[in-house]
Amino acid sequence: MKHIKKCLVLAVAGLPLLNSCSDSWLEPKPLSIYTPENTYVDAAGLYASLVACERNMRHEYFGDGAPILTEMFTSDIAVNGMTDKSGPLMDMDADLLPSRTASDVNKNRVQWYWDEGFKGIKYANITLNRMKNATFKNEAEENEVRGAAYFQRAYRYYKLTHQFGDVPYISQEIETPKIDFYTYDRWSILEQTEKDLEFAYQWVPEKVDRGKPNKWACGFLLMKVCMSLGHFDRAIEVGKEVIAANPLMTERFTTNKTKPNTNLMHDLHSVEAKLDMSNTEGILYVVSYPEVEGRARMEIMRNAVPYWANGSIRTPEGKTGMAISPASDAKDTELDNDANVGRGIGTCRPTNYFQYDIWTEKEKNDLRGVYNRDSWKGVFDLYYNAPALKGTEWYGKHPVKPVNMAVSDSIRCWYQWPHYKLFVPDPSVTTDRKGGETPWYIYRSAEAYLMLAECYYWKDMKQEAANMLNVVRLRAGADPLTASDVNIGAVLDERARELYYEEARHSELTRISYIYALTGKPCEVFGGRVYKLDDFSGPEGTGVNCKDLGVNFYFDWVSAKSNFYNKGIKTNYAEYRFSTHHVLWPVPEGSITSNTGGVINQNIGYPGAENNITPLKVGEEVPAGK
Repeated sequence: MKHIKKCLVLAVAGLPLLNSCSDSWLEPKPLSIYTPENTYVDAAGLYASLVACERNMRHEYFGDGAPILTEMFTSDIAVNGMTDKSGPLMDMDADLLPSRTASDVNKNRVQWYWDEGFKGIKYANITLNRMKNATFKNEAEENEVRGAAYFQRAYRYYKLTHQFGDVPYISQEIETPKIDFYTYDRWSILEQTEKDLEFAYQWVPEKVDRGKPNKWACGFLLMKVCMSLGHFDRAIEVGKEVIAANPLMTERFTTNKTKPNTNLMHDLHSVEAKLDMSNTEGILYVVSYPEVEGRARMEIMRNAVPYWANGSIRTPEGKTGMAISPASDAKDTELDNDANVGRGIGTCRPTNYFQYDIWTEKEKNDLRGVYNRDSWKGVFDLYYNAPALKGTEWYGKHPVKPVNMAVSDSIRCWYQWPHYKLFVPDPSVTTDRKGGETPWYIYRSAEAYLMLAECYYWKDMKQEAANMLNVVRLRAGADPLTASDVNIGAVLDERARELYYEEARHSELTRISYIYALTGKPCEVFGGRVYKLDDFSGPEGTGVNCKDLGVNFYFDWVSAKSNFYNKGIKTNYAEYRFSTHHVLWPVPEGSITSNTGGVINQNIGYPGAENNITPLKVGEEVPAGK
């Protein structure tokens, strides 16, 4: 980009030197040599079009109100904690509607996932289409580019088919305006995606720049798609290859290993670990580096740390207890809460399931868990540090929860969180620390072990499932599980312990819900309940807001584990509610109404679903007359 800017400046500066006697200079000429025809001519140019895909992957996790939070809010592990306004996604019955999808940090990011999903597909399809006019060194280089594009398209379709279900399938570059899209069956999309990923897994190289998908990232996503289709044997075959090539980090590493009050989990999730090329556990990252053009801050502490500085946490005598900027002599000491944990606003409020229920006696020594107070922090671990308190008995003491704290303040201001994972330093600021630049894990081999465990669960190989879970558990210091401990709850609990703020939790719950319905496997955690694909989202009809158990696994699981949804928890602006049809998100209304030449279906349970038609299958032509 700097080179292009220099070229443009020189071009403009040179205009007075042109021969004014000739009209040739009036003929239109491109301002830059960087046109599509000149760019997409070789592998380097084609890879450049995939950079936009990699950038958009990063945006899912970075910034105030990052999109990944919507995945967490519509699941069992967290809720939206912004209790001071109307609009944030709390009451899904009222606010998760086709007309209210948004890409707004103060509402939800459903529209972002729809828009950015199809943007990623567009960029991948441009690469695939322009390959026919490009020159490659050899067949291997051509297949590497094709495989990388297939991965990016598959990455989006995996998300879209688990967030929205049946969606439009686009496999070609769209070069003219198009308003005649049709919905395709999600199963056929996943089957095509599986084929594409098999190709990518064969051809994408093992060694690539950090931030780009390598062979093992392709294999990782292939595992997820195979599991979604019930192809567990192939998922296990690929998974074994992935973990063999990407062993877990089991010993302390990075320059942080000598810091007091830290452990292996601090090492693994530090900025330094994600920069360390000896880290064999990381498979796919998104990247943002300090002092590099295009960088972005995560703002993860702003999103996920309690709003301890809003004035609601008071001393027993009723005085304001905490300040972002402490007295000068307390700056950068243990009393500096802002420096030590960051200044949060409590947007992402973990449920009791994540804070307490999954940490049992078997996790007493788990480095990831609440029993380890180096790894976890709570508001009660901070300090009364307001300068006005100096000289009083409460200054420098740990906070005590006010007995009369309002529900809204309790939700937003008083909870605990996994500090080892959520603390991202920002050396460029000295106050109001929100979370700085860092690479971030998208895929780690720890999750591959957990996916293998799940595959073995589906195949009723419970001892093998326990073995895979125990690789991750023993690394963290937890007690091992036995075959009798294994059910889908054990898998989901372990995913929550290991993958908080990494996995797309709603999508993974939906994936599991589809597998239960596809296989008819009885669900042990709900007394052998059997689910089915018919009426997967619940009964048809707008405003039904079905809350019957037994419709889909997603609703049953979140109902059982969340202490917020459908429990009568209210703020001044909303009640936390959800229904069976929220297993899938609504397709944005504008995408349906603007598609005047075709039909994009709406998901059952939302307004507009009455206009649905039978979805196409990938490979089918749009029937004449449609």
